[in-house]
Amino acid sequence: MSAVPACPECTEEYSYEQGTLWVCPMCGHEWSAEENAEESTEQAAKILDAVGNELSDGDAVTIVKGLKVKGGADIKSGTKVKSIRLLESPVNGHDIEAKVPGAGQMYLKSQFVKKSN
Repeated sequence: MSAVPACPECTEEYSYEQGTLWVCPMCGHEWSAEENAEESTEQAAKILDAVGNELSDGDAVTIVKGLKVKGGADIKSGTKVKSIRLLESPVNGHDIEAKVPGAGQMYLKSQFVKKSN
């Protein structure tokens, strides 16, 4: 049995197979298995920040929302993080590894960072 793909429109994971198509019961979107294979390889290659900019290894980012850290000091909004590393396989939804000033080495979610120059 193959893994159930997430809907390319709404990203919900409740899709089901109907004949040669995949159907999302949440938004009603239908797509073929070939489209799903192409989109999953494209999405796997791209990690986007909070405003839609593509991130790559070595980029500098700024934290856009104050983050609570288990067992450590909170990270304030506006903290600049240099030389991020993108993870090939996310860890609990975290797709970036970086050394955050004042907090040390940790994983971050791309939805809470913005690419900076």
